[in-house]
Amino acid sequence: MKSLILSISFLLFSLSVMAQVSFSTDPIKVNEQRIEKRIFELAAFGKNEKGEPFRVAYSQGDIEGRAYFMDLMRKAGLEVHVDYAGNIIGKRAGKDPSKKPIAFGSHIDMVPNGGNYDGAYGSITALEIIEVLNENKIITNHPLEVIIFQNEEGGLVGSRALTGNINKAALSQRSASGLTLEEGIRAIGGDPKRLDEVVRKKGDLTAFLEIHIEQSKVLESQGIDVAIVEGIVGIEDWDITIVGMANHAGSTPMNDRQDALIAASRLVLAVNEVVNSYEGAQVGSVGKISVPSGAPNVIPGKVEMSLQMRDLSAEKIMKMFVDIERRAEQIAKETNTQIQFENLNLGTTPTFASQEMQDKMMEAANALGISNIKMQSGAGHDVQEMAALGPIGLVFIPSKDGISHNPKEYSSPKEMANGANVMLHTVLLLDKSLTEKDIGIQLK
Repeated sequence: MKSLILSISFLLFSLSVMAQVSFSTDPIKVNEQRIEKRIFELAAFGKNEKGEPFRVAYSQGDIEGRAYFMDLMRKAGLEVHVDYAGNIIGKRAGKDPSKKPIAFGSHIDMVPNGGNYDGAYGSITALEIIEVLNENKIITNHPLEVIIFQNEEGGLVGSRALTGNINKAALSQRSASGLTLEEGIRAIGGDPKRLDEVVRKKGDLTAFLEIHIEQSKVLESQGIDVAIVEGIVGIEDWDITIVGMANHAGSTPMNDRQDALIAASRLVLAVNEVVNSYEGAQVGSVGKISVPSGAPNVIPGKVEMSLQMRDLSAEKIMKMFVDIERRAEQIAKETNTQIQFENLNLGTTPTFASQEMQDKMMEAANALGISNIKMQSGAGHDVQEMAALGPIGLVFIPSKDGISHNPKEYSSPKEMANGANVMLHTVLLLDKSLTEKDIGIQLK
């Protein structure tokens, strides 16, 4: 009996030592130098004649950048193809093919004269996760998918195609490259006539995860490493056309003018006043305005401008729009002009991140000693469309001075590595097919 007790005691002691060894093992981590190196490599694709960044969707820079990225994906052992919508899909088999994939990714297109981190960082992090798993000879239980969406900046076009949420009428709209969406999809290897074939249904993914620079100053100002995003605002866009009467600026009396630019100016102010009249964190902007006549001696007879509004409540967005329409009717009457609104049919609905994904991301961050907070996203991302297919999660890292959509955009290698490590370990926690010793942190 005494011998049995000693044997059991020794076994318990051995297990205790093994557990301590397992938990003291350094967790596997991403290669921050490789992440930054690829940020700069990708940044080399797409410059305009002035040397400014111009990797807008469907442009030559976008096409070349996509080829570069697909080459990296293939070298990482992914099975890569371009779907009919033009999205780049990279697949990695898991131990259990019956399980639905864990997917992650972002986009590599940018706004005109944009920065090197928006979208690109999330795409490079997705690839980095695959690289780290390869280097550590880890095969997950679930299949994995890296998805690089096309034309995120032009209205989440690629992700909306995957969810069947793309408006076919929108395909005729012209993109920043000069091509229509339909022409652009063909230019990057897709087939706009077969978009129905790329649509996935709810439950096709175990989860979809994305990581992005914050695009504001909250993390930087508070000295926090990452944010776990709770929800993403809805976005609605309109084109506005104001028509007056072009006339000679020298001989037409001030009280006898139908100045479209005067009406547009008053409408810009009205947008600001209406949006500020509501309680909450809603925003509304006129970011584009064009006067086709463009001559100092011509009274503007036509103005084209944009309107974009964002909020976590779709109902509030539409209420604000109704108020703006009313103000526009009054302005048109007083200036003897006509004001027309056209919804661009590219709107996104407010989306909330899965509580499970938030919990797993926080668990990963805490286990790695990475400080974190919860916050909302005021910018739209592909991940919000993917909520139609399964649970979603989104992580933010600090963006220096809150700058985004600008060549001055910057996040440090350490900041990028922190976020990428949270993503890596969130994938491992979701997979739950590995031991604590494999990944260096305790799984629940």
